[in-house]
Amino acid sequence: MRFLLMHRLDESAPEAWNPSKEFIETMGAFIQDSIDKGILITAEGVHPSVKGARVRKTKGAGIAATDGPFTEAKEVIGGFALINAADRAEAVAFATRYAGLFEEIEVEVRQVVEFEDLAELG
Repeated sequence: MRFLLMHRLDESAPEAWNPSKEFIETMGAFIQDSIDKGILITAEGVHPSVKGARVRKTKGAGIAATDGPFTEAKEVIGGFALINAADRAEAVAFATRYAGLFEEIEVEVRQVVEFEDLAELG
C-alpha cells in the first residue's frame, strides 16, 4: 500500500525554512535509509506559502486563484513524502520516526487510492 504523508509546520518559525546543516545531514541519512529499505518512494519540501497560490472552485462562484501568503493559517504544508507500507499502522510508525527528527511538527498520514480500490469505493 502507498501512503501520503504531509507535514505541517509553523510558517512563522524561521528555522522551518532555514534548517541547520546538522538537520539537513540527519534528514539526508533518514531519507537514504528509508530509500534503501524500500519504504520511501519520494519526499520533497516546499517553499513558504508567500511563494504559493490557492485555486478554489466554489459552487456558483466559479474558479478563483489567490496568491500567498496564507495569513489565516498558522500551520502550512512544509513538505510531503510518498511511502510504501504494509498497512496504516506501519505508515503511522514511519511518520512517528519522521516527526521525531523535528522539534515541532504535525504529520498527516493518508492512504493513496489505488486503481483496484475504486471498485470498493463505488
